[in-house]
Amino acid sequence: MSKSVSHIFGGEAKVKIMRLFIFNPEVVFSPSEVAHRAQERARRAWVELRILLKAGLIKRRARGFILNPFYLYLPAIENFLIDAAPITEQEIIRRLSKAGMMKLILISGVFLHNPDTRADILIVGDHIKNSKLISVIISIEAELGKELRYAVFETVDFQYRLGIYDKLIRDILESDHKKILNKLSI
Repeated sequence: MSKSVSHIFGGEAKVKIMRLFIFNPEVVFSPSEVAHRAQERARRAWVELRILLKAGLIKRRARGFILNPFYLYLPAIENFLIDAAPITEQEIIRRLSKAGMMKLILISGVFLHNPDTRADILIVGDHIKNSKLISVIISIEAELGKELRYAVFETVDFQYRLGIYDKLIRDILESDHKKILNKLSI
């Protein structure tokens, strides 16, 4: 996460929790869900929730907390948090590479401010360890404040699907995207 952004808002935990509410505006989160999704300790999450509640950014609901859509500075904060990328492309590549031998990583959707795509990230590689990949995805989601829609393929399967004009692959490649790692010359 960009250290300058976390300093402005008073810490990385607060920024992750703010992102969680801003990018999921109609979802009610219990304090334990906030801690889990932001990958923060329950005590730290409670402290930040109280601060955000007092500031008016979130409000109480029977089962937890929800974004206050009438918060005066919401549009400004939302635009700022969208533009202040919490994770660099190089960091995405580095983290995902821990899960296997990556051949193609394509970002779209939330990374390019386009919510209407089928996937936020397409991952193609070999010897991908599913449990490690899920762990990496969860850590990226915690920083982004949003669940990622992702597709993962072994290289051989991806090339086969590409060759038969698979609808999912075609939709992803035809939508607005950016290849941040491309060892397949696609």
